[in-house]
Amino acid sequence: MTVTATSVGESDQLQPQTAPASRAARLVRLVPALAAALSGVLLYVSFPPRTLWWLALPAFAVFGWVLRGRSWKAGLGLGYLFGLGFLLPLLVWTGVEVGPGPWLALAAIEAVFVALVGAGVAAVSKLPGSPVWAAALWIAGEAARARAPFSGFPWGKIAFGQADGVFLPLAAVGGTPVLGFAVVLCGFGLYEVIRLALEARRTRAVRRSAAAVALLSVAVPVVGAVAARPLVSDKAENGTATVAVIQGNVPRAGLDFNAQRRAVLDYHARETERLAAEIKAGKVAQPDFVLWPENSSDIDPFANADARAVIDTAAKAIGVPISVGGVVERDGKLFNEQILWDPAKGPVDTYDKRQIQPFGEYLPLRSLVGAINETWTSMVRQDFSRGSKPGVFTMDGAKVGLVTCYEAAFDWTVRSEVTDGAQMISVPSNNATFDRSEMTYQQLAMSRVRAVEHSRTVTVPVTSGVSAIIMPDGTITQRTGMFVADSLVQKVPLRSSETPATRLGIVPEIGLVLVAAGGLGWAIGAGMRARRAADV
Repeated sequence: MTVTATSVGESDQLQPQTAPASRAARLVRLVPALAAALSGVLLYVSFPPRTLWWLALPAFAVFGWVLRGRSWKAGLGLGYLFGLGFLLPLLVWTGVEVGPGPWLALAAIEAVFVALVGAGVAAVSKLPGSPVWAAALWIAGEAARARAPFSGFPWGKIAFGQADGVFLPLAAVGGTPVLGFAVVLCGFGLYEVIRLALEARRTRAVRRSAAAVALLSVAVPVVGAVAARPLVSDKAENGTATVAVIQGNVPRAGLDFNAQRRAVLDYHARETERLAAEIKAGKVAQPDFVLWPENSSDIDPFANADARAVIDTAAKAIGVPISVGGVVERDGKLFNEQILWDPAKGPVDTYDKRQIQPFGEYLPLRSLVGAINETWTSMVRQDFSRGSKPGVFTMDGAKVGLVTCYEAAFDWTVRSEVTDGAQMISVPSNNATFDRSEMTYQQLAMSRVRAVEHSRTVTVPVTSGVSAIIMPDGTITQRTGMFVADSLVQKVPLRSSETPATRLGIVPEIGLVLVAAGGLGWAIGAGMRARRAADV
């Protein structure tokens, strides 16, 4: 065959026309990936310290659009991009002092769970009632993240971004799983409403059942949140207690604040004694008890007479019991401990932190981590041990449940204190390691959600801020600044009734995981039947 000059010329003339078309096609193919990543970023923006909780709805609406009708493999990739868009900025605080390596690794691993959810949502996207199945799958993904690896990492649960939102009362109905499910369902439902409305304009034929499910997916969570408001109450059921929260501050932010352990202890003792002077002068009400933060005495007061004397002097000055956050060594084991310190008797009770932080309080895979970076192993020279029992201190007749810092992210740790009789909750924390990052505000939002979930006053004493007092309806009534010495004193309600969320415990989460499994099973079965029919 010979190629004529004319045919070559024609080919040359065609080339400039096809190249732009192919480039445009490639750009169009990138739109879903870009939309997935940006909707993840939008979800991040809905989280504290911003109060843009409602942005979670369009974030999930866009995610639903991106995944509809996709293969599970495409859903896996798009879900991973959504997860990275959400988790990379959300968890940037984890690299404040140790560099980007751990932050990037954590976000990359956690995003795998979101990728698996994306694959599942893509699979159920064409089922009747797809928003319900999709939202349940998201909660199943959160349940998995809260348990693995290394005992889980629940940071970034959708519920924790809703402390300022209209859906918050649902925390009292079924805890963080029900609150998160309602938000995600509303977001996916919003996409379905828009999709069906556009389809109706184009074809003027939309199934009533599909339209009803879409509308209910948006309406039911909102109506449910309004109906749940009576469960949220600030009424005192067991009288009141006047509580003092001490924020002593630290000499400097960062990991090396621990090198100034004695200074941190002295700062908290000094602030307590300053408050005692104000009480004697009649400027401040006498508290019934005082709450110090986590790590306020990293010098073991049981082994160090000097540290014991400092705490004892502060307790005698204020004249009431103090809950002191200490680092204690017992039988060769290290514990992150809360110590109940009586002004007359000294230490009378303790609570050992049960949910300890991997790579912060203990080092999994120590030999492997050491081979990668010896600096990281030197930061955690000795692993902390876990406590085994709930911590409820009786302080001047009030039962105070202790949930130490990282534990506030876990449903079971908070609930166990309430079921063990806590009439209020304290979340002693130490955020000095993370400087002025968003971590402090993300954690504070968790405590607000926990207040509503269990209808309890929550106090948050923090070494460097932000310390706060939170009412059972999630409202912050007092708060401190960051990296200042300060104290908060307030009369708060004590409560003993249990919300449905407290009574049900893990049951709503199990139910939603089963719903997710049912939807996924239906989608897989439908896909297999369709392939068999195509082969016939």
